[in-house]
Amino acid sequence: MWHYKTYESLTHDEIYQIFKLRIDTFVVEQKSYYPDIDERDLSCIHYFKKEGDKVAAYARIILDENKVKLGRVIVNPEFRGQGLARELVQNGLDYIKENYSDKNISLNAQAHLKDFYASFGLTPSSDIYFLDLIPHIDMSRKPFA
Repeated sequence: MWHYKTYESLTHDEIYQIFKLRIDTFVVEQKSYYPDIDERDLSCIHYFKKEGDKVAAYARIILDENKVKLGRVIVNPEFRGQGLARELVQNGLDYIKENYSDKNISLNAQAHLKDFYASFGLTPSSDIYFLDLIPHIDMSRKPFA
């Protein structure tokens, strides 16, 4: 089951698991030394799927004036290889379509995932650039409406 929550509605255990998963993956595994937890966590929509008592997949939806941004897209290493990444992105896009269909959608993708995100209708909107020594590319799509 997918959960969509504001920061205030997350349980202590959910906050801990989400932040630990993000830090373990983005900071430790990918060696990107940056402050993963930021002020946007306080105002975004956190969405995730639990398997048993563990967060299996997670992303956040950031609402800006003219666009909606998907960020921190991640699958727990224990659950990789099961199609959860595709399910995660599709669920996020479905939520956006239902709640913010008039807004442009964007994300900052690791460059090697360009084709994966393109399969959801996102197109490159920047050249490849390096963020914490990892090649990234901005991608976007027009509103659903």
